[in-house]
Amino acid sequence: MRRYTSLLLTAFVLFLIVLAGSAYLAGADYSGEHRSRHEITVLTTLPAEHAEILSQAYEETSGVHVNFVTLSSDDALKRMQDQASSSGSGDASLVLADRQTLEKAAAKGYLAPYISERNDMIPNSFRQQDGYWTGVWYDPIVFCVNRDYLKTLRDDIPDSWQTLAGLDARIGVTDFMAADASADLLYAMTAQFGETATMDIWRQLHPKVVQYARYLSNPVRQAGMGEVDLSIAVESETLRYIHDGYPLQIIYPSDGTTARVTGTGLLVHARKQDGVMAKAFADWLLSDEVQIALQSHNYFFIPTNPGTIAYKSFAGKNLVLFTQPVTFTDAQKHHLLDEWARDIRFK
Repeated sequence: MRRYTSLLLTAFVLFLIVLAGSAYLAGADYSGEHRSRHEITVLTTLPAEHAEILSQAYEETSGVHVNFVTLSSDDALKRMQDQASSSGSGDASLVLADRQTLEKAAAKGYLAPYISERNDMIPNSFRQQDGYWTGVWYDPIVFCVNRDYLKTLRDDIPDSWQTLAGLDARIGVTDFMAADASADLLYAMTAQFGETATMDIWRQLHPKVVQYARYLSNPVRQAGMGEVDLSIAVESETLRYIHDGYPLQIIYPSDGTTARVTGTGLLVHARKQDGVMAKAFADWLLSDEVQIALQSHNYFFIPTNPGTIAYKSFAGKNLVLFTQPVTFTDAQKHHLLDEWARDIRFK
């Protein structure tokens, strides 16, 4: 038995040596001056920490360094406009941003179409049909429920917006005026249910809201600590707290919800070689490797690629997304926020 164990140990050590040698050779191939020529610039509206995780993981995989430029949506669009209007090749080759930014960029002609075998697998609801942008993951709004509170319920499980509105519970939510992801919920509900019905739901919910939080994580923390019974929250934050051991359970609204989609788009006037590397990076963002990299740092998003293991293992198979597109102008969105604040929030 000892001899068998010793042989296994020796084989394992040899495997590690070979693996380390391969990694060293791979790193050597892209070291120094050679590595500097394998770099692309990507504009992004992601948080800097997310961009750093992706850059490091992709460089380890491919040897290509991704130089992320973190910008607001307006600044990213301005940078894309400058590149699109220039006569020469631009420094940036790809944008990784929220859906709204991508849709604006595509409409203004800042993006070039790209369709590959991999991104052609993405459902039409998560991509532009002509290939101008492709969603890579999404983060839905869910009901984040304290498990101890859930045990006290019998037939009144809050599984829809209407049910939630009539529920006697302490509720947590992020202020619509504090975070775009929260404001998007108001717009999406209005597009789906109509302005009157949406405002009526929030009029019923308002007296039960313990606190309108400023950050997306706070309602989840409140539910986990038992300060509220239930929170309306983004799934990524809910999963992060569940992973850390908080007694929470996710309920997906049966009458639908909205999700913040993150996707990619190739930029016009990118250098030819950069464009080739950008396409490879865009396809990589649709792989399981991306989900492994993000989840290893406690970031949980739903991949849009149904061919990934991460998608197949996703627990929320009954997730229903709103079907009506949000086509409100900035002025109309401002009106909805004003109405909510005036007639509900501060009334």
